Amino acid sequence: MFELRLMAPEALVETVSDALDALDALSVSVEDADAQTDAEQALFGEPGMPPPKDGWQRSRVIALFATEALAREAATLLQAQDFFADCRVLGLADVPEQDWVRLTQSQFAPVEITPEFWIVPTWHEPPAQARQVIRLDPGLAFGTGTHPTTRMCLRWIARRGALAGLRVLDYGCGSGILAIGAAKFGATDIDAVDIDPAAVESTDLNAEANGVQLKSGLPDASSGRYDIVLANILATPLKVLAPLLCAHVAPGGELVLAGILERQADELKLAYAPHAALEVSDSEDGWILMTARI
Repeated sequence: MFELRLMAPEALVETVSDALDALDALSVSVEDADAQTDAEQALFGEPGMPPPKDGWQRSRVIALFATEALAREAATLLQAQDFFADCRVLGLADVPEQDWVRLTQSQFAPVEITPEFWIVPTWHEPPAQARQVIRLDPGLAFGTGTHPTTRMCLRWIARRGALAGLRVLDYGCGSGILAIGAAKFGATDIDAVDIDPAAVESTDLNAEANGVQLKSGLPDASSGRYDIVLANILATPLKVLAPLLCAHVAPGGELVLAGILERQADELKLAYAPHAALEVSDSEDGWILMTARI
């Protein structure tokens, strides 16, 4: 395979990407050309909301082609277009053959939640100090333990411990990792729900692989009240879901929210104020965990 690299201003990223698709590119990706410099731009988007921008001020567009001839032809045709005047070709490179499975696996090492609690892919042996392990491979749904929001939720579960006899809801379960974590610490009455059927399927497979029992389904599968409600989503849907999530928490129960940036703490507190008094319980890499007792 061959890689064609282009430079494009923000206003032309979508046009260039569409043209590459039409020229039989196998894939097209966009990067900040100023990444790792003082000019780097952070772009944050949330589900259900339009992207803040189509690209960075200076975007590096990378297209993968099946052959060198196709990549060279694409470069030639693009340079002949009027819209390409403010763009330029950075280069063409052969992509060496690799064992992509092994390469992908090498990117996912065991993840420490606490010194005794680890997330371990199936191709790794658990660390010697691990007393509690979730076996999880990258798959169809979000949640492998590598993101700070997931780690903070699991850390909360580990520190809370003693979940036997408690009813737990994992709302927006993704891979099911939080529900599985709750099961590992003793919970036996667990509902895991998500709007994405692929997440429900992933949760079932991961629960089976970890030897735990839970009930999964779409959001209407959640019912009644729970001693613990976990929701690792993002700030905007969490604000919309405030009445629903709080209504699912039993009196004296605990609400655990993640997917929230530090700068969003006050708006989350305001959204939940009619139902619960949220407080920041943990933070990591600019993300926070917010909790409340109802």
